Amino acid sequence: MYEQNWWLHKINSSHQLHNDGFAVLVGAVLALPQLGNFNWFNILLGFLTGFFFCAAAMVINDYYDRKIDVINEPQRPLPSGLIKPKEALTFMIGLIVAGSIFSILIVPFGLLCFAVAAASLAITATYLTIGKRSGLPGNFLVSACVAIPFIYGSITALGFVGLNVWLFASMAFLSNTGREITKGIVDVRGDRAEDVKTLAVRFGEKKAAVAAVVFYVFAVALTPVTWFLGLVGVWFLPFVMFTDVGLVICSTLLLLDPSRDKARKIKKVVLMLFLVGLLAYIFGVIK
Repeated sequence: MYEQNWWLHKINSSHQLHNDGFAVLVGAVLALPQLGNFNWFNILLGFLTGFFFCAAAMVINDYYDRKIDVINEPQRPLPSGLIKPKEALTFMIGLIVAGSIFSILIVPFGLLCFAVAAASLAITATYLTIGKRSGLPGNFLVSACVAIPFIYGSITALGFVGLNVWLFASMAFLSNTGREITKGIVDVRGDRAEDVKTLAVRFGEKKAAVAAVVFYVFAVALTPVTWFLGLVGVWFLPFVMFTDVGLVICSTLLLLDPSRDKARKIKKVVLMLFLVGLLAYIFGVIK
């Protein structure tokens, strides 16, 4: 019974890894805001691709960390012996096959969708296996995993990536990188003990805070471009102004006090601001 629950848990909790399925849907809406023109079957297939590839990534994480979990989380199915490593690998392969089939069925963009989805899974697997301890390169890998589903959603809807989607994906990449660096300040003690080479570990909290702020500022600087290019409507402004002002305030507070406690609060606020920025783009394009 517990073994069956583990398989179900990996499917039901796959939203915990970047909400890939939902991000694909958002990317499609940003690319094609005229919802009446949607090929909803393609969008469903795109959602399922993200969903199953995300679940596969979670299994990869559990498989790769199984020896560490013997010490840290011995009650988990793999280190406890309730699930055999070969069974986990078989399940992972099944998830990847399912996700691949869903991507290929997206007509007429199947091959391109499969290539993008496979690249996204490869990036995720690289982070989970060797990127976690690398510091800034690992931060970039995580941020790429956040941005790619929006790009994938645009491809499922149009077969290409619109400029507004590129801008939003870039904003997501930059702001998430800043947040990952901020998280490094929060986790600096444990990361130092585990030899995780974050910017906070290598150069100290103050310099890490400056680096995080640089990424926040670049994310803010991108938002006016969308407006000036006429890619969004007037409802874009109140949401994006809230996001930009919030990021500027967070940046200022982090520079003034790059402590662990302050960084913990700021990383939570930045996540909320990212969601508001997402609403800015959605309300800005829907007609």
